[in-house]
Amino acid sequence: MAVLTVGLAMAGCGGAQPAAAPGPACAAGQAGQAPVPLSVEQTRNAVVIAAVGQRLGVPHHAVTVALATAMQESGLRNLPYGDRDSLGLFQQRPSQGWGPSAVVLTPRLAAASFYRRLVRVPHWATLPVTQAAQAVQHSALAKAYGQQEPQARVLARALTGEVPAGLACSALPPHAASPAVQVRALADRELGSGGLTPRTPAGQWAAGAWLVGHAADLGLTRVEVRGRRWTAAAGTWQTGPQPSSGLFFA
Repeated sequence: MAVLTVGLAMAGCGGAQPAAAPGPACAAGQAGQAPVPLSVEQTRNAVVIAAVGQRLGVPHHAVTVALATAMQESGLRNLPYGDRDSLGLFQQRPSQGWGPSAVVLTPRLAAASFYRRLVRVPHWATLPVTQAAQAVQHSALAKAYGQQEPQARVLARALTGEVPAGLACSALPPHAASPAVQVRALADRELGSGGLTPRTPAGQWAAGAWLVGHAADLGLTRVEVRGRRWTAAAGTWQTGPQPSSGLFFA
């Protein structure tokens, strides 16, 4: 899955100027389907939301609800402001029992708080996305979450491993590589203990998406899952040099 960025040449006193180089960008989806375009920041936050859902063991429908909510509330950005005292990805309000601002502004903790309230909603798993989200958020725009459902569902399928090689990022800026022990420690906090040693194909692809989503921050240049390889240089998933059933990163 490639990310297409179109640069426009600018005309000026000195004649035509070269098109700007494509900037960092990510996209989620699968072949034959319109991808969901994301910035690096949005991707990082999305993979955290999906990872926390996996750590808590909630169904994938919950991940779709959480992503749709964050897309509507903040555009998948960890906002340090909002209406009244609303903050963070989900625009949670400390004054309404969501915890102190330090918790609300930590994506991993904010996502966990959202899931815990969601699973307490009666019959949440059978509710449409917009109703489930509204039952948690109590928004003045009760039906707004439904607008985000199609893209949230595509994104959730990519990040939970339902769709192999469903997330790719390209044109990432150079970043010093983090030690493997640091990568695994972060994975344990977000994905759960042993998050980078999953036993199922879907779990491996979910971990692979998590690695790609954090590649810009962790300085990762290569992720391999089940014989397919994403590299920062190529920005896409390609068939690896040899068959494999494991998960590797560097």
